[in-house]
Amino acid sequence: MTVERWNSLYPIGTPVIAYPGFRPEHPAADSLGCTRLETVTRSKAWPLGHGTPVVLVDGYSGGIDLDHIDVLPRDPA
Repeated sequence: MTVERWNSLYPIGTPVIAYPGFRPEHPAADSLGCTRLETVTRSKAWPLGHGTPVVLVDGYSGGIDLDHIDVLPRDPA
């Protein structure tokens, strides 16, 4: 997903599950472990210098690749 599309769909504070290292389906996840954070975004997405789109989440220092973010449904108000 592009940074522009992400930012148009998901405001700061969006509930997500973030996988900072490996996604659970990655072959190395079993042997190296797979961190799963149920959290919220704390920034807009932006592209790194080499183009990878990332976003900040509560509870983790550093940007996480948008491919390692699953958006959770929001509770109806």
